Amino acid sequence: MSRIGNAPITVPEKVEVKIDGQKVTVKGPKGTLEREIHKNISIEQDGNTIKVTRPNDEPSNRALHGLTRTLINNMIIGVEQEYSKELQINGVGYRVQKQGNDLKLVLGYSHDVIYKAPAGITFDVPNPNTIIVKGIDKELVGQTAAEIRTKRPPEVYRGKGIKYADEVIRRKEGKTGK
Repeated sequence: MSRIGNAPITVPEKVEVKIDGQKVTVKGPKGTLEREIHKNISIEQDGNTIKVTRPNDEPSNRALHGLTRTLINNMIIGVEQEYSKELQINGVGYRVQKQGNDLKLVLGYSHDVIYKAPAGITFDVPNPNTIIVKGIDKELVGQTAAEIRTKRPPEVYRGKGIKYADEVIRRKEGKTGK
């Protein structure tokens, strides 16, 4: 049995969950999220707890069971308290500026890279070498942070590039390091 899928989801007082067939809508103080659930998975709400069940033990249903429960739980956490990811920029002359809702990245190219913020995402730039991506949708926050990182991924010889704040870059010795 799925340990994650069988765990009940507790809905906080500030959050309202509406289940309409295979569509789940979660509304909270930070915003509203909607998601379509796979037809094989059923969801029951009893007061302030939500239970996710599957019809049988087929491998595809077992995989969807835990996934569905986690997605609904992430929606509830997101509308109650925002998700955020922090990125750091390392390199001489590399920096970031906020232009309205977008980011202007100076990353050593012949031109500046402008990254437009997707709907539901906000950026904080506390200093020229730090970007904080915030939003209520965990999947969108992670995808946006990954897309920003691809503009100049960290490089293993000098450590230049954009990396996650908690990421450890294993440095390599150059040709002279024998």
